[in-house]
Amino acid sequence: MLINSCGWDIAKYFIFSENVFDPLIYYSHLTPFFFALFTGIFLFFGNREKLLNKIFIFLTISLCIWIIFDLILWATEKTEYTMFFWSLLVFPELLIYASAYYFMYVFVKKYDLPFVQKMVLSLFFVPLIFLSSTQYNLQYFDLTNCDREAIEGSLWYYTYIAEAIFTFLILILSIRVFLNKKEERRKIFYISTGILLFLFSFSWGNISGSLFNDWSIGQYGLFGIPIFIIFIGYSIIKFNVFDIKLIGAQALVMAQLVLIGSMLFFATLTISRILIGVTLFGTSIAGWFLIRSVKKEIAQKEQYEKLSHTLAIANEKLKELDTTKSEFISIASHQLRTPLTAIKGYLSLLLEGSYGSVSSQVSDVLNKLYLVNNRLVHLVEDLLNVSRIEAGRIQYNFEPTQIEPIIVDLVEMFKSSANDKHLTLDIHLPEKTLPLIVVDPNKIKEVVSNLIDNSIKYTKVGGTKVTIESTALVVRIIIADTGIGIHPEDMKNLFQKFLRSKETTKMVVSGAGLGLYVGKSFIDAHGGKIWAESDGPDKGSRFIIELPIHNDTIKIGTSDQPTNTEKNS
Repeated sequence: MLINSCGWDIAKYFIFSENVFDPLIYYSHLTPFFFALFTGIFLFFGNREKLLNKIFIFLTISLCIWIIFDLILWATEKTEYTMFFWSLLVFPELLIYASAYYFMYVFVKKYDLPFVQKMVLSLFFVPLIFLSSTQYNLQYFDLTNCDREAIEGSLWYYTYIAEAIFTFLILILSIRVFLNKKEERRKIFYISTGILLFLFSFSWGNISGSLFNDWSIGQYGLFGIPIFIIFIGYSIIKFNVFDIKLIGAQALVMAQLVLIGSMLFFATLTISRILIGVTLFGTSIAGWFLIRSVKKEIAQKEQYEKLSHTLAIANEKLKELDTTKSEFISIASHQLRTPLTAIKGYLSLLLEGSYGSVSSQVSDVLNKLYLVNNRLVHLVEDLLNVSRIEAGRIQYNFEPTQIEPIIVDLVEMFKSSANDKHLTLDIHLPEKTLPLIVVDPNKIKEVVSNLIDNSIKYTKVGGTKVTIESTALVVRIIIADTGIGIHPEDMKNLFQKFLRSKETTKMVVSGAGLGLYVGKSFIDAHGGKIWAESDGPDKGSRFIIELPIHNDTIKIGTSDQPTNTEKNS
């Protein structure tokens, strides 16, 4: 039914009317409307508690309100409707930009916008509240020539400046986070690119309409909205931005197909139907590839998660087994030490003649038994030390100590072992007496004893030289030999427990690979260092111990000091 000489009919439901001279306006408006509305609702109900989802639904609702208001301006035949909705249009437009900035801030910062910034954000809307119904919003509107000629007021230029500020802030925020967070660059790139493409497209449409007073050109800026939706959809699936998985991707693609297909019912021109058909076909192909890719990626991710969970359980079981092993070693070592110590004592008495003289043949057998038993005693002691180290139960009795006498006694003790193998064992003492240092003398004696014993054990020709020297900061003990040396590949694992090089196992079958591990733990507890040097196989080796002359962390008396195991953990 015609209502005036312009031939305009009454708009049905405010937005459907033949007054819209270009049917493509419906395509440019309703397609983004359904895209944005469905995506916003779907993401919001996917996780209603998440702040990012709440902001996104607010952004899409603002956009949908703007689209409806703009359609009413195109379709209505009543001047009062035009004036009313035009005065309101400025609010959802600025809300789109403000909520886009709010969304981007929360997305990159991972926390809410501070209260002060929210207040500053709100201040942008104060001029709109007071000036939207004045001539500063819409200066002139004329229907006399049936052209709907309108001139916007300065309030719109203020709005465009505010929109440019929000867009600039989004750009700066994205660039700063992109440069600082390398691990999230791809995610930030896709989200920020989608938002900026949408805002630039939207701004171009509105600003071009204001500048050239041709609103038929401006409405095509809405075609940028599907671009934003595509980037958001890809980010949802690729990076799980909104905590939605495969079902969300499938629902999103299917809904887009349905919504685009439904636009065929609104199209009246052949070109509109062709354009909608091409869009529907392209979306179908892209959606199929996208879902296929995402399904594969999610399956791989779930497989990795299961594998990670399995490894975590296995790791816990290994820890339990390691604890059980340590407890077993501790118990077994304690049970073995008592009889072995008793055997050692009785063998000593027999060799000393406390029970009468023995023949040379029996004495030789007793000596061999004594050596074998002594090795077992050392092995048991090492096992006990390892279990104590891992349980953090090693005790140290620190006291001011003169290092030289300890080393001299050890060299004298091993002289006979060196002579039995026709090896030399020398000691080089400093010219001046070294200062007293706070150490546990028994622990230092055990470490050096093990190093000298190893040096003799793994040397065939030549001998061992023990050197004591000092600097202003440390006392240094060096045990150098002409033995089998150390292969470069074995150097990195030298102080690991239960590890022995091939050369040592070939030369001496016995040994558990614990002495150096225990020694390093003891030296670390003193705040010192121990390391090895070698020019290679058959070129000898040097073990160097450094003990600090002054160490404020060590107190005289009994103390539970951290071992290297605890430090590394």
